[in-house]
Amino acid sequence: MEKYVILGGARLEGEVDISGAKNSAVALIVASVMVKGVCKIENVPLVSDTYVLCDIINQLGGQAELSDKGVATIDCTNLDNFEASFETVGKIRASSYFMGALLGRFHHARVALPGGCDFGVRPIDLHLKGFSRLGASHSIENGVVDIQAENLAGASVYMDTVSVGATINIMLAGALSEGTTIIENAAKEPHIVDVANFLNSMGANIKGAGTDVIKIKGVESLHGGTYSVIPDQIEAGTFMVAAAITNGNVLIKNVIPKHLDSISAKLMEIGVTVEEYDDSVRVIGTDRVIRANVKTMPHPGFPTDMQPQMVTLLALGDGTSIVTENVWDNRFKYIDELTKMGANIRVDGRTAVIEGVEKLSGAPVSSTDLRAGAAMVLAGLAAQGVTEVYNLKYIDRGYEKFEEKLRSLGAQIARRSTDDTTPARKSKTA
Repeated sequence: MEKYVILGGARLEGEVDISGAKNSAVALIVASVMVKGVCKIENVPLVSDTYVLCDIINQLGGQAELSDKGVATIDCTNLDNFEASFETVGKIRASSYFMGALLGRFHHARVALPGGCDFGVRPIDLHLKGFSRLGASHSIENGVVDIQAENLAGASVYMDTVSVGATINIMLAGALSEGTTIIENAAKEPHIVDVANFLNSMGANIKGAGTDVIKIKGVESLHGGTYSVIPDQIEAGTFMVAAAITNGNVLIKNVIPKHLDSISAKLMEIGVTVEEYDDSVRVIGTDRVIRANVKTMPHPGFPTDMQPQMVTLLALGDGTSIVTENVWDNRFKYIDELTKMGANIRVDGRTAVIEGVEKLSGAPVSSTDLRAGAAMVLAGLAAQGVTEVYNLKYIDRGYEKFEEKLRSLGAQIARRSTDDTTPARKSKTA
C-alpha cells in the first residue's frame, strides 16, 4: 500500500501537459472489440483503468497492448468470446461498455455487473431499456447480466434521464444494428463526441453526437484504423483548481478550451484569472476566492467530476458557498475527510453548505473515490503542515503521473509506502 505525503504551502508555477481523456479512452478501448482489424489508439492515459480494460480484452481472446508512450494497439479480429464475467470486470464502471460492444458484435453478451467508485446508486436500467428497444432480451443472475438478440434492429430510444454510460452503450450496439437508431435526450459530454468520431473513423455512420439527438445508421462491419484520444477535461480542470488553491500561475497545455468553459466561468466568478489560448489555458490564483453557488449538471453544465475539487477550493473562500450535486445521489462522502483538515462544511442530502475558513491544516486523510482523492491532494497542497493521503488506488484510476506533474510545478509531494514514517521535508520530493 502507498500514500502521498504532502508538505503544503508551495505556490504552483510553470507549465503542465494534460494527458488523454480517461473517460474517452476507456470507451474507445472497449469499442475496439467490435472492430475486425487492428485499432491503434493514441494519447491513451497510462492509468489503471486503461490497463485493466486491455487485460479484459486479452482474457476475451483479443490482443491488446498499451505501450509506455500511450499507444494502445488492439486486434480483436479473431475474438470469439462474448462472456466478460471474470473478476476484473467488476473493478471499474467502464466495463459496462462491454455490454453494448459484445451485443453489437455477437448479438449476445454476458457481462459481470460493473464496479468503480462508490458514490451512489448507478443502475443500468437505462442501458437495458435501450438494448430492449433494439430487440434484445436480458436477465441478471449471480451478478452477471445476460443480454441476447436474434437480430438487432434500429429503433428510437428516449433516455428518461441524461446518461453518459447508456448513451455510449446504445451507440455501440446501434453501430452494428440493422436500420437506424435514434437516441433522444442523449448525453452531450465531449467523450460522447469522441466515441462517435472513433466509431466513424472505423466505418460507422453516426451523426449528431454532441447534441441531444444522435442518429446511427447501422453498418455490417467496422474496420481498423488509427485514432487519437481528446485531452482530459477533468484532469485539466483539476490542475486549474490546483493553481487557484495555491495562488499559483500555471499554463495548462494540450487542452480544448471550449471543453473547459463551465469550469473557467466558475473560477473567474470567484476571482481567479483564466486566460484562454488556442490549445492551452493559464490560471492565475488570488489571495482568497469569494463565495459562489455551484450546481453540477450534465454537459455543458458544471461537471460532477469537478465537484470535490471546487468544494475544496471554496472551503478556503470568503463567505458561505452552496454546492448542489444534481448528478449522483451520494457524492459527498469525502466531506468528513476535509473536515479533519479544518474545513467547515455541512451536508444536507445533495447540498453542501460551505463556510469558508482561513486555513486548512495537514492531517491523514483517505481517498473515497477518484475525484475526491484528487481533491484531498489539492487540500494538502494548500494546507499548513503535512498531509498524508491514503487509498491511492482511486487516484491511480484516472490521473497519469499525478505527483510527477505536481512536482514539476513546485509541489512538495512524494509517493511512499504506508509503512514509511520518514518525515516530510522541504525539498522537491517532499
